[in-house]
Formats: sequence, C-alpha cells, structure tokens
Amino acid sequence: MSASYTGGGFGARSFGGGRFGSGEHLREAIDQFRSMFEQRVGGFVGGAGDLRAAILALLAEGPRSGSQVISDIEQRSGGWKPSASSVYPTLQLLADEGLVTAEASDDRKVYSLTDAGKAQADASGGAPWEASGGSDVFGAGPLAKAGIDLAHAAAQVRRTGTPEQVEEAVAVLDDARRKLYSILAQG
Repeated sequence: MSASYTGGGFGARSFGGGRFGSGEHLREAIDQFRSMFEQRVGGFVGGAGDLRAAILALLAEGPRSGSQVISDIEQRSGGWKPSASSVYPTLQLLADEGLVTAEASDDRKVYSLTDAGKAQADASGGAPWEASGGSDVFGAGPLAKAGIDLAHAAAQVRRTGTPEQVEEAVAVLDDARRKLYSILAQG
C-alpha cells in the first residue's frame, strides 16, 4: 500500500476535509481499494499470473490475435476484460521466453504456442476460469466481484462527477465500510 493510506477508511477526512480539488485523494483511495482486492483474492482480477495462464490456455486451443485473446478472456472469465496494455506486453514476454510465436496475418499478429509453450500450458493445470467453473471472475467469489464493481463505480464518479457528487460518493463508501464492519461484529 502507498504511504498515503492512513487506515481511516474512506471518510471525508481522508479526502482533505471535504475539499476534493482534482480528486487526487479519491483516485488514490480507489487504487488502494482495487489493489487490496487483487491481493486478497490472489490476483484474480487481472493479476499477471492469471493473465499469463489465461493466455497460455487459450493459445493451447489454437492461434489467436491479441484482440481475440482479450475477447475470449472476457467471455470465459465471466466479465474480466484485461486491457490491451496488459495483454500485448504479456504476449511479448511469452515470445521473449520462447513460449509463443507471432506471425503476421491480414494486418495483425496471430500468436501460437511453441512446443515449450504447450508444455508450460499443460503444466499450469488449465485455464484460471476452469478452477471456478466459469461462474465468476476467476473464482474470486461474489464479495470480491461486488467490491470490484463498487470500485469501478467510484472511479466513474471520480472521473465524471461534480465535487458535490464526489462528496456524496465518499459518504456512501464510508457508510458501506461501517456496515461491513458491523456485519463482522455480529458474528
């Protein structure tokens, strides 16, 4: 976690006492929130290890372009859509490691596994979505998915909301945090 995290949750005080300016504090909190979920659910939400395994599993089925890889991961994982800025560097890394080759076909690169890549894909134990039965984001569970969806909604408010809407969103997040802790206190 970054040094700016104070452990105080998402309260208004954590965001400069109500002065939001450019939304930098909210942006940091959302990034921290997303990072916590990625760490707590084992990197299932776009984690490098799962992206690598997903790409190897797809290419074990047959050659694909980078855009096909992105589309197939989104479809099979139940909604996780890795960004091009993470897929293409991972494909390049796999090529650098000798696990993948790329050939030009109709103005796009088509990626295939090498023999070493096939062995790596076999050794990895299958696609990440197979472990969860394909029911949610790589088996992260409904709580993690709900948290990730919440982080995305908060990010949207940060990007497009007025300062008043951002302040209201902060209050909602702060209330949600308190309610979650009260659930634990009941048990």
